[in-house]
Amino acid sequence: MLSISLLMVSILFACAEPQGPENQDPVSTDVNYELVVDGLSIPWAMAWLPDGSMLITERDGRLIQFKDGKKTEIGGIPVVVARGQGGLLDICLHPEYASNGWIYLTYSSPDGEERGAHTALMRCKLEGTSLTDQEILYKGSPNTSKGHHFGSRIVFDNDGYLYFSIGERGERDENPQNIYRDGGKIYRLNDDGSIPKDNPFWNDNSAKKAIWSYGHRNPQGLTKHPETGVIWEHEHGPKGGDELNIIESGKNYGWPVITYGINYSGTKITDETHREGMEQPIHYWIPSIAPSGMTFVNSDKYPDWKGNLLVGSLSFQYLELVEMDGDKVTGRQRLMERIGRVRDVRQGPDGYIYVAVENEGIFRILP
Repeated sequence: MLSISLLMVSILFACAEPQGPENQDPVSTDVNYELVVDGLSIPWAMAWLPDGSMLITERDGRLIQFKDGKKTEIGGIPVVVARGQGGLLDICLHPEYASNGWIYLTYSSPDGEERGAHTALMRCKLEGTSLTDQEILYKGSPNTSKGHHFGSRIVFDNDGYLYFSIGERGERDENPQNIYRDGGKIYRLNDDGSIPKDNPFWNDNSAKKAIWSYGHRNPQGLTKHPETGVIWEHEHGPKGGDELNIIESGKNYGWPVITYGINYSGTKITDETHREGMEQPIHYWIPSIAPSGMTFVNSDKYPDWKGNLLVGSLSFQYLELVEMDGDKVTGRQRLMERIGRVRDVRQGPDGYIYVAVENEGIFRILP
């Protein structure tokens, strides 16, 4: 009887779903850090100018330049609808900024015939303490009064194409699976806002030709792998099911047809986590960490972290180190526990990791 019981136990363990990194608690790891920019509210994103100064977007619509310990508010900001999750969002410099001076911003814009707002992408230049030469490169439509799921991040690839994200604006049944509507998409443009003719839906006269991938929920992480040049994305799931994805041309990432999450009420969204023609995430988080901001580490200042990914957590208020082996997640670590809602993480031009935290400011992680 004993041998039969042991056999049954071994069969049960063999049949159990493997406990991968997505449903294991991350390991707590101590790190040292220091506050370098204080007195910020919701610092959404960071970028560095060639003179070493830092540009910081505040979601309430302010753009701050920080240099030599001093904060200067930049003028000439476009009209921003700072409501709900909307506001002044990401900032990114052109890869050839030193020669052309272009700065790119995403924000919730009221432009358009409908009331409400939608995510817009703008490029501009900085003259003194004011933005000039402003050009709207893309504006999502139609506007909606809903205050959530604007996205939005910006990144350039190695060929100079610009990618940016727009969330599905709380309209999960209308937008993410529909290539004829904005929202729930990653877009790809030339640096001047024109649409590359090799975009996947260029030949569909009715489609939004700027779309690069679709079936997304609320992407608030977008970064380029420093070695492969591949674009990586993460997005908020509902209750559970935050995703980490590699973004490819024309691919459907499934929301809301497939998901590892459920409604906030506890009810099912769908019975499906897989479907033919829809991409599986590289990794998913259960429970949700509410990811925001993302960067790969390739700095010699952190040799043990090189090749791994850093992701901010809004829900659990820590920075997560996602351990990578190629395209596979092998482990997770909690850094800066209880620091506050981490909104962005970047590797600065000086090789240090900088972390933007709501109601605190910008921290620098010490090696």
